[in-house]
Amino acid sequence: MHSRFILIQTSHAGNVGAAARAMKTMGFDDMVLVDPRWPNVLRREETIQRASGALDVLEKCRIVKTLDEALDGMSHLCATAMTPRDFGPPTRTPRAHFEWLLGEVARGHTQQITQADSIKGGAKLPPKGVAFLFGSERYGMRNEDVYRCHVALSIPTNPKFGSLNISAAVQVIAYEWRLALGGFEAPETETSGDLADAAQVSGMLQHLERSLVAIEFLDPEVPKKLMPRLNQLFNRAELTLDDINILRGLAKTMSKLADAVPRTNSATPAK
Repeated sequence: MHSRFILIQTSHAGNVGAAARAMKTMGFDDMVLVDPRWPNVLRREETIQRASGALDVLEKCRIVKTLDEALDGMSHLCATAMTPRDFGPPTRTPRAHFEWLLGEVARGHTQQITQADSIKGGAKLPPKGVAFLFGSERYGMRNEDVYRCHVALSIPTNPKFGSLNISAAVQVIAYEWRLALGGFEAPETETSGDLADAAQVSGMLQHLERSLVAIEFLDPEVPKKLMPRLNQLFNRAELTLDDINILRGLAKTMSKLADAVPRTNSATPAK
């Protein structure tokens, strides 16, 4: 399914750039502007600045005069409207609708999706393209444009303040759609080196124990559970060889400082 983001009569140039950036972060690049306020909106400085790395999306973006032109090739239309319209399409959250839509595709139906049966069920043909429609910043989507859609997507927001900037709405819809399609793999965390083996951890603990005795933190006559607890702490930390070297360096420094300070006769009890 091809995905297209359609911005209708956008009035702020910066929002076009921000919407392009929002789309690119989720892996989408088909944006169409319908009758924007600024004919040269794609070349305006504010647009380019807010795109911030998504200039390829702006370069590919098309500007058309009518919504019919923008919808060419699209077969499943999603309006973004907070307020349900009388006689309009069903209102659903993006996540619920996308789950339903991809479920229909997975079942491999054989008839064309129509507005009348898009939610009720029945045999359907997977859509060739999915379009997400966003209205003007000033007045949202017109009723006649919403009526053309199969669903009105309502982003769950604070009931007392649900107004989203158009680029923020584009980001939320793009994220939910990408998540429904499978999302991207999270980057793997790079480790700082090989994990230390049991012998290396044991040697470090013995070194640390001697240093704790030297600074009189650990009383060797009454050690209690300090060292076993430290052993478990380091096991949970999954120490690397670099970690072992750091801890041994700390232990070595503690011992040197202890040698330079007169010894007392008592140690702070270990816990």
